[in-house]
Amino acid sequence: MGSRMSTAQPGALRRLRALMIKESLQIVRDPSSILIAFVLPPILLFLNGFALSLDVEQLRVGLVLEDDSPEARDFADAFRASRFFEVHMAKDRRELEDDLLRGSLRGLIIVPETFAQDLAQATQAAPVQVITDGSEPNTANFVQNYVQGLWANWLTQWARDQGQPLSEPTRLVPRMWYNEELISRYFLVPGTIGTVLTLIGTLLTALVVAREWERGTMEAMMATPVGRLELLLGKLLPYYLLGLGSLTFCWVITVTLFGVPFRGSLAALYLVSSVFLVSALALGLFISTVSRNQFVASQAALLAGYLPAFLLSGFVFEIASMPTPIRILTYAVSASYFVPCLQTLFLVGDVWEVLLPNMAGMAIIAAVLLFITLRKTVKRLD
Repeated sequence: MGSRMSTAQPGALRRLRALMIKESLQIVRDPSSILIAFVLPPILLFLNGFALSLDVEQLRVGLVLEDDSPEARDFADAFRASRFFEVHMAKDRRELEDDLLRGSLRGLIIVPETFAQDLAQATQAAPVQVITDGSEPNTANFVQNYVQGLWANWLTQWARDQGQPLSEPTRLVPRMWYNEELISRYFLVPGTIGTVLTLIGTLLTALVVAREWERGTMEAMMATPVGRLELLLGKLLPYYLLGLGSLTFCWVITVTLFGVPFRGSLAALYLVSSVFLVSALALGLFISTVSRNQFVASQAALLAGYLPAFLLSGFVFEIASMPTPIRILTYAVSASYFVPCLQTLFLVGDVWEVLLPNMAGMAIIAAVLLFITLRKTVKRLD
C-alpha cells in the first residue's frame, strides 16, 4: 500500500521530500548547526542585552552646597537618593574643580547661597548652575537632562508641600508613547533578534552547503535527477524550520529574562520572520554557491550578513542621519526592514501599515537572491 502511494507521488515532490529528510538528518548529526541555531542566539542576546545600553546610571557628579538652608539640604537629599547620580558633596566649587578636570566627575551642580531666598519669590525660579564636561558630549547631555528632570520633580514636590504655585511660568510635560520610561533595552533587544537571525540564517546555509562542496557529497547529488529548484528548496526548508525554532528561543529569552513587553501577536511575528528568514537563507545559499569553501563562506557571511545588519539596519544608528549614499545602500539590507517590524511588534502591536511595506521589501530581496542563486547553480562540475 505504502509502495503504491509512493509511486503515485510526482517525482519532483518525492525528490524534494528525500532531500529535506536528508538535510534534516544532517542537521541532527552535525552539532555545529545546533550550536549556531540554539547556542549562538542566547550568547549574542546576553551580550547585547546586558552590555549594550544607552541608559546611564550612577553618574559621578559634584554637588556644591553654598546655601545651608533646609530647602537646599532637601534638594541635596533628592540628589543623593537618585539612582542616576553618585554624589560628591562640597561647600566650595574649588574643592571639586580638579576632579572635574581629571574626569573623575562628570559635572558640577552649584546650589548658590541665595537658593532659599530666590525660591521664596514666587515669580522667580531659584538658579541652579550645572557645569558639565564637554569633552564627552553624550555624557554631558545626560547630566544636564537628568539634573533638569530631578529639579522639575523636586520643585513640584516642594511647591505642593508649601501650598504654593510653581514659580516657572511655562513648563513642558513630555510624554513618551510605547516606552514611557525610555528604557533602551526595550528597543535594543528586539533589534538584536534581527541581527541574530541574520547571522544564523546566513551562516547556517553558507557553511553547510560549502562543506558539502568540500567533502564531495555535492558532486554525488549532481549525478541524481534532482533539479536545481528542488536542490535549493531541499536545502532551504529544513534550515527555515530551524530558524523558526531559534526565533522562538530568542522570543522566550527576550520576554522572560529581559522583561521586554510583547504587544503584537505571535502569528504576525512568525509571518514577518518567515519572510525575513527566506531572504537571510537565500543570502547564505548564494554565498555558498559562489564560494564553495567553508572559510570563505563564513567570512563572507559575516561581511555580507551580520555587519550590514548591525550597522545599517537602524538597530543602533539612525538611518535618517546617515549620508545619502549609505542611506540608499540600506534599501538592499533585509534587516533594515526586519528590525522596525520587530520593534513595532514588541512595543506597539500589529500595525500592518508598518509591517506590510517592510515585508514587501524583504520579499523583493529574497526573490532577487533566490533568482540569482538559481541562475548560479548549475549541474556541472567545473
